[in-house]
Amino acid sequence: MTAYLGVENSLCGRRWIGPGVEVDRQAEAMAQVTALPRPLCQTLARLGVESAEAQTYLAPALRDLLPDPRDLRDMEPAATRFLQAVTTGERIAIFADYDVDGGTSAALLIDWLSQMRAPEPTLYIPDRIDEGYGPNEPAMRDLAARHDLILCVDCGTLSHDAIAAAAGADVVVLDHHLGGETLPPALAVVNPNRQDESGDLAHLCAAAVVFLLLVEAGRQLRDAGRQGPDLMAMLDLVALATVADVAPLIGVNRAFVRQGLRIMARRERPGLVALADVARMDATPNAYHLGFLLGPRINAGGRIGKADLGARLLACQSASEARAMAERLDQLNTERREVQAMVRDAALDQAEARGFDAPLVWAAGEGWHPGVVGIVASRLKETANRPAIVIGLEGDEGKGSGRSISGVDLGAAIQRLASEGLLIKGGGHKMAAGLTVARDRLEEAMARLSDLLARQGAGQAGPADLRLDGMLMPGAATIELVEQIEAAGPFGAGAPGPRYVFPDCQISYAKQLGGNHLKLRFGDGLGASLEAIAFGAFDGPLGPALTGHGGARFHLAGRLDINTWGGRRSVQLRLEDAAPAL
Repeated sequence: MTAYLGVENSLCGRRWIGPGVEVDRQAEAMAQVTALPRPLCQTLARLGVESAEAQTYLAPALRDLLPDPRDLRDMEPAATRFLQAVTTGERIAIFADYDVDGGTSAALLIDWLSQMRAPEPTLYIPDRIDEGYGPNEPAMRDLAARHDLILCVDCGTLSHDAIAAAAGADVVVLDHHLGGETLPPALAVVNPNRQDESGDLAHLCAAAVVFLLLVEAGRQLRDAGRQGPDLMAMLDLVALATVADVAPLIGVNRAFVRQGLRIMARRERPGLVALADVARMDATPNAYHLGFLLGPRINAGGRIGKADLGARLLACQSASEARAMAERLDQLNTERREVQAMVRDAALDQAEARGFDAPLVWAAGEGWHPGVVGIVASRLKETANRPAIVIGLEGDEGKGSGRSISGVDLGAAIQRLASEGLLIKGGGHKMAAGLTVARDRLEEAMARLSDLLARQGAGQAGPADLRLDGMLMPGAATIELVEQIEAAGPFGAGAPGPRYVFPDCQISYAKQLGGNHLKLRFGDGLGASLEAIAFGAFDGPLGPALTGHGGARFHLAGRLDINTWGGRRSVQLRLEDAAPAL
């Protein structure tokens, strides 16, 4: 494939790949049939949308996309048992994972139970370092001694021994992680990634599974002549979990996020309002805010602080208490970034020395904090365009986290490694997974994992390919166009946002901001100009090259968004790469 605009090696060392001939052809046909802007049609065609579906895709209705909860195995008995506990005032415990998906899942249940005036449930979130992921025997034994029903959310599918230890209490699992050949001894295991499920709903996160449980509970309440809480008002939590857990934004997930963002914009949930304020969100919330401003702060409690802080914030009804918790999470997030930076630098050096061209990129280091290895794995994945694993070693073991690329099921490969005895334990889903490995088997395990991932196609893409949707001129990048393109979103995992190149542009202004960011203005020489921001540009070659441009012209590539400042809205390019215009 010929490099787009002939860029084989950009300033960031990437090869530019443009849209294929078939996508171009479909986009042209769609533009003629629908009268939609060509750049929007280019994005829709890349996402696989047909011309006849374009208008419906741009305005997805949740009622048309919401699956029947009973399509999931064990859903009906799970909801029946849950309602029985609520109706009779039984003692309920919620055992949740320590990440955003677990926290939002717990908050959904707490919020629903509060509106039903049920007794307050016990929230239990394990400590990442002391207890690790998922239910453990001591915690489950203790909860069972004091409760009638335990709901395991975003965890539990592989926790056979821990659930067996919960003698005397019923356990319901609401999860989405890849299941094994056998299920744990729970009353119900609701999980779209069970081995005996069809896979049609495999893209749901745990909060979406919990939401479907509440939909089924609402149906059973109506059948009994009772009214349940307004579930639409809870979609802000489902949207947050869907984006933060990197669930693919397809089908009902896309509708969850679009509707959830509208709910969030109403600023009715004290916890999210407080968190948005400390994150200095001054614009209408979008998927970027969920994934990069709110999500990391909620995760910070589980990574390096108190594990249940994020879930308690999301379920909080007091504005003053929410402010205090949000400020603490913001502080923890700052501390997390400092720890992460140290691990990231060491991991990148190690992985680069090992090579970025293998099917798996990995790094392991002594004492690397378990709370940041997943984020660092994401950075390695982005750098190499390969699945990545980062492991913190302590004593005879290493605990790690991995992130994958589209089309490569990391969770299944990790689970196979565990079944083969190369890992002490491991599991996850397609895009993310966790593992524990014996120090003396680390190299062997990573070699085997690399082999398994290679069979799925990992390593075949160029490590530095930058995919572009097409070219735009500065004068065409209007607020109206950006808003029309955003209607094809939200963008994220499984539905990447469009990236454009502005060809042969002259830089009229370039300035370093905040230590390592770059702000610039560029134009095409015909009177039109745009502003651009490149975050972290001075951590690599992009910042120095563009500030020292010396009048040279460049092709500039990135994503468009709308910048709001002082009440004024303007189009801005989020610059990702550049190449000399030869």
